[in-house]
Amino acid sequence: MRVSDLDYELPVELIAQAPLSQREASRMMIVDRRTQRWHDSRFVEFPAQLREDDVVVLNNTRVFPARLAGERIPSGGRVELLLLKELEPNIWEALARPARRLKRAVCLRFGAELLGEVLECRENGVRVVRFECEGRLMEIMDRIGQTPLPPYIKRDAGAENEDRERYQTVYAKHRGAIAAPTAGLHFTDQLLSRIKAAGVSIVELTLHVGYGTFDPVRFDDVSKHRVAPEHYSISDQAADAINQARSRGRRVIAVGTTTTRAMESATDDHRVTASGSGNANLTIVPGYRFRAVDALLTNFHLPRSSLLMLVSAFAGRELVLAAYHHAVKEKYRFYSYGDCMLII
Repeated sequence: MRVSDLDYELPVELIAQAPLSQREASRMMIVDRRTQRWHDSRFVEFPAQLREDDVVVLNNTRVFPARLAGERIPSGGRVELLLLKELEPNIWEALARPARRLKRAVCLRFGAELLGEVLECRENGVRVVRFECEGRLMEIMDRIGQTPLPPYIKRDAGAENEDRERYQTVYAKHRGAIAAPTAGLHFTDQLLSRIKAAGVSIVELTLHVGYGTFDPVRFDDVSKHRVAPEHYSISDQAADAINQARSRGRRVIAVGTTTTRAMESATDDHRVTASGSGNANLTIVPGYRFRAVDALLTNFHLPRSSLLMLVSAFAGRELVLAAYHHAVKEKYRFYSYGDCMLII
């Protein structure tokens, strides 16, 4: 398959620039793989789509303020870093902008509390930076860092407080993601209670969403693209619930592509999901045989992206693109702060 086979036209005004006033107020398209049909609904109806003894799996990773705005020393030229991965204490891999200005040994300043030095230049604008500060780096980042919103969301600085709360699921626990598992942004505590009251089990795993999930597909042949590994952890309790549901013929419903990637990475060819920690190394493209997931709740994704590749692998390219064309026609809200799709 060519990446051009996963293209579609999206009017820019359909890219959601802000969250809705109420999380659960988003629209939801329900796509049925068996009938090859879809219909329009609302996310508040999600519990009604579940069956007793289904298992809903959430990704409880927590986004941290990974975007740092600063300046070069001594020129004062502006610089921005998106922290990607901690390599050693106070040494991070970061996506830099403008990368061409950040050569090895360039020094940086981020406010009055934090200094940095470029140790290494890597491909695609990635730099290795050593930070110097008084106190704990994470605490300083919490004070001066910004919410790492995707570049297609244009928000002014005054929205930072709202984004810190809304670009985070209500069940976020374990810090480590540079992007939210956006399918989970629609849930509220009240809606989760409704799901449990209906006899549906809710379990959580952790996959720290990294830049690899959003890294552009740079090959025309999708089989050549590789999504960078992302760390995940699945508890014994979560694995047992997933495996028991499967053994009883009940559905396992993944909330988000990141949850899907974690579960598929931890599930063997006998459809047994293992507990423990590891790296999700899978790149899921059309033709992949799913072992862990029976239904998928997901937002609408960028054209030519690895996320759209995964969704197309799950539901079929033709059905997914036809549903996306319907979503455009009906003016659904797209991407991170947008509406969602339930694929059954």
